[in-house]
Amino acid sequence: MTNQHKIIVAGCGGMSQAWVTEAKERHNAEIVALVDLYEATAKAMAERHQLNVPIFADLSAALVATDASLVFDVTIPASHKQIVTTALLAGVHVLGEKPMAESLEDAEEIVRTSEQTGKRYAVMQNRRYLKPIRAYRDLVQSGQIGDIGSIHADFFLGPHFGGFRDVMDNPLILDMAIHTFDQARFITGADPVSVYCHEYNPPGSWYKGNASAICIFEMDNGAVFSYNGSWCAEGLNTSWEAEWRVTGSKGSAKWDGANLPVGEAVAEGSPGGFIREFQQLNVPVTYEGRDAHQGCFDEMFASLDEDRPAETDCRDNIKSMKMVFGAVESARSGKKVML
Repeated sequence: MTNQHKIIVAGCGGMSQAWVTEAKERHNAEIVALVDLYEATAKAMAERHQLNVPIFADLSAALVATDASLVFDVTIPASHKQIVTTALLAGVHVLGEKPMAESLEDAEEIVRTSEQTGKRYAVMQNRRYLKPIRAYRDLVQSGQIGDIGSIHADFFLGPHFGGFRDVMDNPLILDMAIHTFDQARFITGADPVSVYCHEYNPPGSWYKGNASAICIFEMDNGAVFSYNGSWCAEGLNTSWEAEWRVTGSKGSAKWDGANLPVGEAVAEGSPGGFIREFQQLNVPVTYEGRDAHQGCFDEMFASLDEDRPAETDCRDNIKSMKMVFGAVESARSGKKVML
């Protein structure tokens, strides 16, 4: 069954352009209002996308004045808890940008509100919806490399955003690592049980807070996930999707974050010896959906139409959020944190 979704867009700056474009292009979606603290920003959005809809400074007023069934939360992270809980308590589903909230306590309250109201809240985790990462996930979980022993992600980029990220205390972990941490869970099918994190701000950094970090996560399948990242690395940059290696009891699989993954396993009938013989592994591509944001949008809307939790439902995404806030707590305390 396909529902007709009447949407309030909360937040008219930054990433909201892509969200409005998606809503306009879907046959079963209609934008019925815009919400932003700054009227001029909302008016500019309406003019840019030729939207003849009312504009509000407050979500509650928009919910009362319209028959909306869905809220797009594209506000800044500090506003997510207020926007999401307001919508859920009004009986309206929410699709929103990451992160869920600025604290684990707020994220957990959002999950409880979703469960209590029976309304869905799904989070944009667009990096799950790429053909190469789907192929990598399938390879890692196929058993061809055996039991997973370790997962390694390297992330090195030097984006000069300006704005709020430059003055955050934990810009890399809080604003970006949620993607890589969520990818690790997606690739392995495992969830975290503990983390030790060391944050630092290297010479030449243009960030006020720590823009680099090394994290060690223990996962519930016994594997160890290591994350080595920096948001102020000039030169020899990795993909935004990070560079990955997964080692297993029979072989290893690598993904550079851009091209199709590769894998090797001990060749059948290998005579043994100091270095074994290896065979290249077949890496089929089976994902036929749209890439990135569009793929995540398709899944989130399908979940509403089919009355089921989305793959990135808040009850799943909270596990990735625990990795983020656990890493921050570990960096501040200098101790391993149980998740």
